[in-house]
Amino acid sequence: MEYGLIGNPLKHSFSKGIHSFISNYTYELCELSENELDLFMKNKDFKGINVTIPYKQKVIPYLDYIDEDAKNINAVNTIVNIDNKLYGYNTDILGVLGTFAHNNINVNNKNVLILGTGATSNTVSYAVKKCKAKNVYKTYRKGSKILGDILYEDIDNISNDINIIINTTSVGMYPHTDDKLLINTNLFKNLENVIDVVYNPIRTRLLLDAEKNNIKTSSGLYMLIAQAYFASILFKNKTYNNNVSLNFNDKNVIEQCNIVYNKCRNNKLNIVLTGMPTCGKTTIAKIISEKYNYEFIDTDELIEQKINTKIVDFINNYGEEKFRDIESEIIDKISTKNHSVIATGGGAILKNDNVLNLKLNGKIFFINRSLKNLKPTTDRPLTSDYNSLQNKFNERLPIYKQTCDYEIDGDIDIDERITQIFNNL
Repeated sequence: MEYGLIGNPLKHSFSKGIHSFISNYTYELCELSENELDLFMKNKDFKGINVTIPYKQKVIPYLDYIDEDAKNINAVNTIVNIDNKLYGYNTDILGVLGTFAHNNINVNNKNVLILGTGATSNTVSYAVKKCKAKNVYKTYRKGSKILGDILYEDIDNISNDINIIINTTSVGMYPHTDDKLLINTNLFKNLENVIDVVYNPIRTRLLLDAEKNNIKTSSGLYMLIAQAYFASILFKNKTYNNNVSLNFNDKNVIEQCNIVYNKCRNNKLNIVLTGMPTCGKTTIAKIISEKYNYEFIDTDELIEQKINTKIVDFINNYGEEKFRDIESEIIDKISTKNHSVIATGGGAILKNDNVLNLKLNGKIFFINRSLKNLKPTTDRPLTSDYNSLQNKFNERLPIYKQTCDYEIDGDIDIDERITQIFNNL
């Protein structure tokens, strides 16, 4: 292996795709067990590697040199092999600083709450202290082997002072996207930003909870990309010094990271279409799929495949509630998809869990077509005549507006609607 990532597990890592955007070297994922790590590091059969959980500290004894930042953090995420000697660095800290710069987050003189006490929390704590945060608190649980600054149970005592929350735990990370929230952001009266180092899904439930409370959020995706960008500089230059730009005061660095971020984000993000029946969701989704190479998903089609009958017949025989349960199962399953365009059923937004699942990896676009341009259809028993259509429209309109990320004018030309979607993506 020339370049790659070691860790365990790596099944859902984005790193290979990110490095393909950054440079033209071959980058591999190498999942190692504890027993395999020793032989791998002693063989030194690589030019440069990234290191992730659970080996960021375990690789340190194999190094011939460790950078000052990595030494202070006691974690290494990038190793370069120079003449069979191993040099260790930590570009995660640059990923944290890059996230601050990209999202215009001012840490200076702010009170920061860090969720977790693991290796990543050490990196984040080191970064915010470098940025001259006023107070930094690490959370921990009773009986924990690693102690922090404050127990989760005592957070209420400082909640009104906290300005920034950074989650460094794996809570909410795929496939455990429905993990219980560690904290509720509405309890923090002076909270300005919530950052989650988790990047899969793109928006965790913690971030969605913060957005609901009108708090600015940042996912771990930019952090991942920034650290990868700087790791690639180390791979190419073998080492770095003051002549190599590894900071976010350099406009070229910002530009390159932003380019890679936008490419990766667009490659992962789903386009989710909501709205009343006959508003054009399926038609728009098919055009986007064909024109922009998105995977096409129609939740009603998937439901009919599962129930092996028409939706109208199923609802007539078993009722709407049973139908909604199956719809939720389908939405939960497809929520982990990437780069898909998803046309949802008209009532998909009636369940909060559906909305949360669709937002994990997607942006919701409400196709707001006026009632006069909607049509009753016999294949939808809940809107089969004009009166029922009107009632459902009036009932659902505020929910569509409340649950969407962006509202699209459903009465304009279909190409203009698609343009609006991509302008807001």
